[in-house]
Amino acid sequence: MVTLKEWIIMTEHPFIFSNEPKYRIQRHLSFWAAWCIFQTIIYSFVHMPEVSFLKRIPTSFIDSILFMPAHIFLSYSLMYFVIPFYIVRHKYILSAIWIIILGFATAALSGITAIYIIDPVRIFFLSQSAIVPSHPLPGSNIFFYSLMAGLRGGISIGGMAAAIKLMKHWYTEGQRNLQLQKENIQSQLQVLKAQVHPHFLFNTLNNIYSYTQDTSAIASRLVMGLSDIIRYMLYECNQPLVPLSKELIMIREYINLERIRYGNQLDLHIELPGDETRNTFISPLLIIPFVENCFKHGLSNMLEHPWLSFTVLLDENHMTMHLLNSKPATTNVLHATGIGIDNVRRRLELLYPGKYELVINNEEEVFIVNLKLELEKRKDLNILSQEPILMAANA
Repeated sequence: MVTLKEWIIMTEHPFIFSNEPKYRIQRHLSFWAAWCIFQTIIYSFVHMPEVSFLKRIPTSFIDSILFMPAHIFLSYSLMYFVIPFYIVRHKYILSAIWIIILGFATAALSGITAIYIIDPVRIFFLSQSAIVPSHPLPGSNIFFYSLMAGLRGGISIGGMAAAIKLMKHWYTEGQRNLQLQKENIQSQLQVLKAQVHPHFLFNTLNNIYSYTQDTSAIASRLVMGLSDIIRYMLYECNQPLVPLSKELIMIREYINLERIRYGNQLDLHIELPGDETRNTFISPLLIIPFVENCFKHGLSNMLEHPWLSFTVLLDENHMTMHLLNSKPATTNVLHATGIGIDNVRRRLELLYPGKYELVINNEEEVFIVNLKLELEKRKDLNILSQEPILMAANA
């Protein structure tokens, strides 16, 4: 995915950075044309007093064209094989081995070109008077000298092509890192901004709580219970594991909030473990969707005697939860397959693979959830809380 910064770079300097075919073709053709001209000029400066500079240009141009396939082979091998697969991945020993292999292969191609191809092509395209004679080389060492000359030319073009490729890579990586740093700073600012909002929320709830103490005891309990639940969700649940005791306290608070709207009509049975949960840890907010599902879909004011039974048993690190609630006989089957329950199933598969057993029975007038879960026991797990300090109402 192209970032905004990369898009700006590509649009401001498309000839250099754009990956569109037209720009890439133009860029590569320009590079090889410039290299051909450079080679032609360099070859034309060969010290031959008997031949003028202008007379050397046609021969030098043909030589530059003929050596170009070997140079193209080396350059593209470096740019699209060695650099992306070895150098960028910090495999420097293999990079050096491949560079040596490709360098000598290019030198061999250049040597073959110099010995067997250049003279016939010169004779074919140029008149006898226009041909610049080659420097005589010792017969026994002709291939060695041609190989060294090809190696020298390969090092020049290969080094130039690789340098351009690496500079582009490092520049774009540098720009990407700058963009990531800016995005990281923005994210940190958003986090700091988000942390300010709960402070206002808790201070406001604290003020409402202080006011309702004198006007409505029920409203006062509702506000304090809601404040405790929000605090737990915001500042405790950002850990991968939380103490089972805290999770169960939060669930009890939630049930107490819900039971208020039923008054004395709701028959409630809650059985929770005690101190044995101290060193037992669970993934946060794993049980609450089942309890919420009971109040949302099952318990109804349509029932004459609504009831809920919530039992949690703990044997060593094995937790067993039994959750039963009454429901109207006409309750839709979605009670058992709501989005919340489906999400819990997926979380259980991800967090406790092979370590849980979930059975849900949606009977005519009763909804039953049985969950067996293998939890972690840890003696020294510090769960850090980032909850804010609530200010007094008159602060």
